[in-house]
Amino acid sequence: MSLKVAVQMDHVATINPRGDSTFAMMLEAQARGHELLHYTPDTLSMRDNTVSALAQPITVTDAEKGQHFTLGEARRVDLGTQDVVLMRQDPPFDMNYITLTHLLERIHPRTLVVNPPAAVRNAPEKILVTEFPDLMPPTLVTRDRAEIHAFRKEHGNIIVKPLYGNGGAGVFFIQEGDHNLASLLELFEANYREPFMIQKYLPDVRKGDKRIIIIDGEPVMGLNRIPADGEARSNMHVGGRPELSPLTEREQEICARIAPALKARDMIFVGIDVIGGYLTEINVTSPTGIREIKRFGGPDIAVLIWDAIEKRRA
Repeated sequence: MSLKVAVQMDHVATINPRGDSTFAMMLEAQARGHELLHYTPDTLSMRDNTVSALAQPITVTDAEKGQHFTLGEARRVDLGTQDVVLMRQDPPFDMNYITLTHLLERIHPRTLVVNPPAAVRNAPEKILVTEFPDLMPPTLVTRDRAEIHAFRKEHGNIIVKPLYGNGGAGVFFIQEGDHNLASLLELFEANYREPFMIQKYLPDVRKGDKRIIIIDGEPVMGLNRIPADGEARSNMHVGGRPELSPLTEREQEICARIAPALKARDMIFVGIDVIGGYLTEINVTSPTGIREIKRFGGPDIAVLIWDAIEKRRA
């Protein structure tokens, strides 16, 4: 099977090929003989209900940054002529992101968009997870200061983060007795129109924040990310140390519980975050971690992703 595949992503020149999951997916697609086009979200257009993008043929090479790709001549391409579109640009999940899902919804499922745009739009990472409150740490979603202060009084140490942030940006650890909460809320109110997410701090985060990759509803492998000294966040780009981590019985239980919801939405590639046996996020926009899992001796998850895509296209 040879497929025509368009990849909607941040420009390939800006990524780190050593750790980029989209790049791993492109390498596997190329190895299978699929025809790759690259385009950035800002070139997406819709005219008379035809969705197109200014796309370039791309060849990828597993090499150092700057030598990892070759681009051909740009041309405007009707995305309805493609077999697959990978929607892989990074968040933030904002009105621009939402608008792009509306445009891509015009071509799906005739052109298979991964993950499905309407499902992504209706399942942002910090909202979908709230469908499973018994699996989560105590969590509050609000802008109401009185509610936040009452939550803090009840739980002591808390985490405050933007509802639609990504990559650990804007995540604050507020300790019991810290006098900065009011100032932090003023900062959030000035910068975000949406409610905020407040969660009870989980001390087990010092042991790691585990990213578990789920393909077609089935868990594959976990990547534990240990926060650096002096950091409350475990994201790898802020110094989190990754290590391969098989799933515990509790983590398998979490995956089994959420699997029906993911399958109902036809989510092919999902990454969930688990701290100390608590589910904290379900990432469906642009999950990461598959390069690190392979590098540490785990399975090549890009293979499983393309097996699932080809099954649908067949």
